[in-house]
Amino acid sequence: MNSEDKVSNSSRFINRYQLSKLHTFESAARHLSFASAAEELCISPSAVSHQINKLEEELNFKLFNRFHRRITLTNDGKNLFAVVKKSLSILNQEIVDIKNKDVTGAITIYSCPSFIQECLIPKLSQFTESYPYIILNMISGNTPINFNQYPVDLAIYYDSLHYDELDCEHLISETLIPVCTPDYAKQFNLYNNIENLKKCTLLHYNTGDMLDFSFDEWQTWANYFSLSFDFIKMQNLLFDRSDHVIAAAINNAGIAIGRKQTLKKYLESGKLIAPFLDMEAPCAQRYYICRSHERYNPKIDVFVQWLKSHIQE
Repeated sequence: MNSEDKVSNSSRFINRYQLSKLHTFESAARHLSFASAAEELCISPSAVSHQINKLEEELNFKLFNRFHRRITLTNDGKNLFAVVKKSLSILNQEIVDIKNKDVTGAITIYSCPSFIQECLIPKLSQFTESYPYIILNMISGNTPINFNQYPVDLAIYYDSLHYDELDCEHLISETLIPVCTPDYAKQFNLYNNIENLKKCTLLHYNTGDMLDFSFDEWQTWANYFSLSFDFIKMQNLLFDRSDHVIAAAINNAGIAIGRKQTLKKYLESGKLIAPFLDMEAPCAQRYYICRSHERYNPKIDVFVQWLKSHIQE
């Protein structure tokens, strides 16, 4: 008789104490560590070990092979783990469905392309898993949108101002940071040699009019550190989309000035680096969640609370 048969034949005898131990077992089996399970469950490692020992005694088969500094699952333990993991997943999903059964409908969200691409999209699977009955409709643009003219539920603006006609709350702050590839930094000897910036091609997101070149973000960064660069006399490439600036930097076209929140994944992956140590300039602008005074309902509140709790992960 394998462990699944044993569990099936004895399932009618499972009590609430064994359910608690099975929860502990699932955590220990997932981590293959009593210490990690203890940290996750906020109990002591000895309590985890005690619960596992009692569960093995009650089930009458071993769940773990115990070695000096590690544990592994027995064959019976592997089979039971698969059953318990699936059961807990079904239970968790049912709880989510019950909690969110009344939270339905569509939310239209407006924000700049870079925020949607780099900050929202990587996290959306978490939202849809928790709130499967909410439809997100995302619209991108770089200028403020008229809430009275367009059916937008909320906007996420990168700005330094509040809007009197909207309810705005701070979402997250931002910093400016120069980034380039490791190869580009090596080619121009940039590591903590800020004067060598003059030899580089500067990549910009042009925040001005199409025909009015803007060096705003580079200038803001330089001013914060009391640096004097005549940007107009340096070699420059300007783009009207910030994702194009990032793409140019990744392709060794130059060194970009960018917003750290939208650069995180490139810095973490090593595709881009910050060659100047501890030289991040705080922005006057921040990301704000803005919505009309009239646009308050459960589904929008759910998204706002979720975004605020997940944005810095």
